[in-house]
Amino acid sequence: MATPLASPILRCLLLLLIAFPSHPRATAAAGPAPLSSSPFDAALGKLQTRIGYAFGAPDLLRRAMTHASYSRENGRALAVLGLAAAQSAAALGTLAADNDAAASAVSRRASEAASEAACAAAGTHVGIPAIVRVASRTSASAAPVICGALRALIGAVAVDANSTDAAVEVFWKLHVLTAASAAATAAM
Repeated sequence: MATPLASPILRCLLLLLIAFPSHPRATAAAGPAPLSSSPFDAALGKLQTRIGYAFGAPDLLRRAMTHASYSRENGRALAVLGLAAAQSAAALGTLAADNDAAASAVSRRASEAASEAACAAAGTHVGIPAIVRVASRTSASAAPVICGALRALIGAVAVDANSTDAAVEVFWKLHVLTAASAAATAAM
């Protein structure tokens, strides 16, 4: 038998669980996490919409969009994870399409999909050159800068979701959108 206090306590706990979900992905359906009103944060909000992923921890996205020339707090470590996730996604995709694929074909596909050129094209497609913070002497439109920021973005998604599955999903979405855009441009 429940005490008279049990019902109000349960209601309070239920309200707390609804108001403050414990997992970052639980808030993703509600849209991008609120950021401050700076132009950088507004651009980060738009980027989240473009990639189809809302960060539960927006500081990860800020870090991913910060080049090493700009700050010691940058996305270099996230880029390492992003590169590994991109290569794994491409290798898995190759083997899923042909489980008898030669090791050289799997390696080649992983290298191509995560290459600087492919990452720079995908990063440019989602507007990273206009968002990434760099020092005045560094070009935000340089392929290595864009590629590094895109890889850091993929790594940030993995850390935010605590899963490489979410990072792979964003990677493939960007890869497919970029390929479709390139094909449409070539057809013109």
